[in-house]
Amino acid sequence: MKNTLFLLLLFTSLFANKSDYSIIVKKPFNAALFDITQDYDRTLSSVGFSKDYKNNSKTALSYSDPFDYLASMSHKFGSQMHIIKVDKTAKILLSKVSNLPNFNEAIAVVKTPSNGYFVGGYTLDGSLLILKLDANANILYSKSFGTKNYDRMNNLVLMSDGGVLAVGSSFTSRSTSDDMFNTGLGNNDIFITRFNKNGQKLWSKKYGTIYDDRGIDAVEARDGSIIVVGTTSYEKSRDVNIMRLTENGNRVWLKHYQEKENDDNTVIPKKIIRLRDNNFVLVLTQYNHMQKEHIRIIKFDLYQNILIDKEIFTTYPSEINDIKEYSDGKFIAVGYVKDTYNTDGLAMILDSNFILLTQEHYGQENYDVFNGVTIMHNSQAGVAGVHTDNSSQETNMWITKLNRDATMAQVSINADSFYEKLLELFKKEITEKKIKIKKDLSINITDPKLYFKVGEYRLTKEQKEFISQLSSKLIPFMYANKEDILSLEINGHTSSEWGKLDFADTYLNNEKLSLNRSYEVVNTLFKTQSKKQQLWLTKVLRASGYSSAKPISHSNIESKKKSRRVNLKIILKDIL
Repeated sequence: MKNTLFLLLLFTSLFANKSDYSIIVKKPFNAALFDITQDYDRTLSSVGFSKDYKNNSKTALSYSDPFDYLASMSHKFGSQMHIIKVDKTAKILLSKVSNLPNFNEAIAVVKTPSNGYFVGGYTLDGSLLILKLDANANILYSKSFGTKNYDRMNNLVLMSDGGVLAVGSSFTSRSTSDDMFNTGLGNNDIFITRFNKNGQKLWSKKYGTIYDDRGIDAVEARDGSIIVVGTTSYEKSRDVNIMRLTENGNRVWLKHYQEKENDDNTVIPKKIIRLRDNNFVLVLTQYNHMQKEHIRIIKFDLYQNILIDKEIFTTYPSEINDIKEYSDGKFIAVGYVKDTYNTDGLAMILDSNFILLTQEHYGQENYDVFNGVTIMHNSQAGVAGVHTDNSSQETNMWITKLNRDATMAQVSINADSFYEKLLELFKKEITEKKIKIKKDLSINITDPKLYFKVGEYRLTKEQKEFISQLSSKLIPFMYANKEDILSLEINGHTSSEWGKLDFADTYLNNEKLSLNRSYEVVNTLFKTQSKKQQLWLTKVLRASGYSSAKPISHSNIESKKKSRRVNLKIILKDIL
């Protein structure tokens, strides 16, 4: 399979030079990330778990029986919820572990209006957890809920009222003293709990059959009802079930998609989302008769009508773990692809009919998986998952960014770093005093041979050669950092004189002259670029004329020769 991941190993917060946006966070023992969201300040936050020892303040004991010692250690080491926040420069801004009393794992994160988080997960001994965090990931409250049986959360869904819906499963108790709620209906039951925006539990209900039922995911419909997807497992088969609930958890309808008798094609639901047209998309893993997985996607409406049922066949076994819809109706889906030797993170771009447009595989020769994806404000996608080094058996937390075409995004460069890169790029021209670069990312031509003569705007042969040589370095560098570029300004200037005309005519004639000078530079710069770079330049090039409004002066005396010039200025996007 394709291996295109250039690893950026981050053990502590550090600034990454321009490279693929791929952050591997290493912790002792296994660690993973399962969900990701974009914050209101344009950073990314992701949740999962890491493992560590707990501090034990009790006096150390001596053990003569090794099994007693192992039992004493069993409650000192395990998983804890972990949240990581990163900026566009691949700098880790925040990395916090929950340190709750019981070992636990986080599986989902959603934003709150105050730029905080709801985090959902479960303890390893079978309780469900919901945490509300502030913007700095400090715990505002933590609630453990569920039955006294073994419960497991699969997702936490944001609701339109600002609350959340926990979706999962609860194992059945057979105690005769339990009521029906605790006893349940079968081996495992679908378990749904709804909280309001203040973390108050509104209701908690079980659904299922006498068989083994598991809640996988849910989504809120436009009318406030809830669509829940789960599975029902029998002795030799498994059904996918979809049910519609009222906002209070009362069942409206239930649809079972049953396997045909003697059919070996097992189907497992993975994710459900609501589309912009208010229909729904259900992503499933379909296993063939050789038990090799591939992707199946079903689009349906609120009334159980199937609109599209599409299977996506790939060369290698593949599975989607998460999917999101772009504003134009296309989709990005992430998961994994595997062959005999290794597993890679999988990213797919699909059209509105789920036809595969492109796919990319990321990873090394080991185990790598994408678990969650969020579409960002600039159409890039933030992805969370798991990476394993070639020389290790321990998984690591992984955050990456992908472009609109599923290629790996680049680490953004901030203004200070951009300035340093420009100084390095044009070291020769600066040393020869042909240009001067300022911290505001303006590039000023300082070679007297490159100034314009009085009243002229056509470029001389020497000026054309210099602009071509300058742009042959500048434009490829800017194109490599195009996600950070807002515009490239080409500004024409003149000196203040224009014969014996009055002020208005002098200004207007100089304005036209400065615009012509700017255009001539744009014309030479644009024509020397590749077609790909030209297409991009049409979006960012800004040509303007300042007339004589910004002359070059020394001791309040205008330097008319130096004022007859064109300078360039790079404007970066003002985002985190």
